Amino acid sequence: MEPAQLITQKLVEPSILSADYARLGEQVGAVLDAGARAIHVDVMDGHFVPPITIGPVIVEAIREQVHEAGGIIDCHLMIERPERQVGEFAKAGADLITIQAEATPNVHYALRQIREHGCLAGLAINPGTRPEAASELVDVVDLVLCMTVNPGWGGQPFIERSPKKVRQLRKVLGLDVPIQVDGGISVGTAPAVKREGASLFVAGSQIFHAPDAAAAYRELAEAIE
Repeated sequence: MEPAQLITQKLVEPSILSADYARLGEQVGAVLDAGARAIHVDVMDGHFVPPITIGPVIVEAIREQVHEAGGIIDCHLMIERPERQVGEFAKAGADLITIQAEATPNVHYALRQIREHGCLAGLAINPGTRPEAASELVDVVDLVLCMTVNPGWGGQPFIERSPKKVRQLRKVLGLDVPIQVDGGISVGTAPAVKREGASLFVAGSQIFHAPDAAAAYRELAEAIE
């Protein structure tokens, strides 16, 4: 299935932010074997958010494994001036690149640049950013990510008013643009945002910190069906 078709499905996206990097290939393989078809890569630069995480080299390392399983690599760039790095992530094997609305004054340009590099383009908005921020960009986005925690750290608790924000965002976007949620997503929280219009669910610690990542993935996938 092509990436543009895949993101119209209901998907749980395991985030390798919470993976054991000594066993990265093994853990990615486990969730792919369990049915995952999108692997989420959280990229942080120590500027837009305090932590520093991973870059294109990790995307390149898992590219063949994910693509051979029929999956896509979804890169969320929590970095300042993401337009400067889009080409490197596209070259490394990203299928979808999401940038933060707050990270550059050139949001429209950056989203167009992502598409020009052959990737799907995503726009992320922080908990403190109004849903209307996406209204002028509907023509250049393939999905919108509604952060349900503050970006930068895994394992944060789900922000309780997030379902209301997803509902507001759905009104802004209309019915055709997929809404992704990321942060505190679990069996308990996913149904609430699903009811308001979310269809793509990013989960890191809920999957990779569980004793059995594959079983945790399947449990969350069942919760959104």
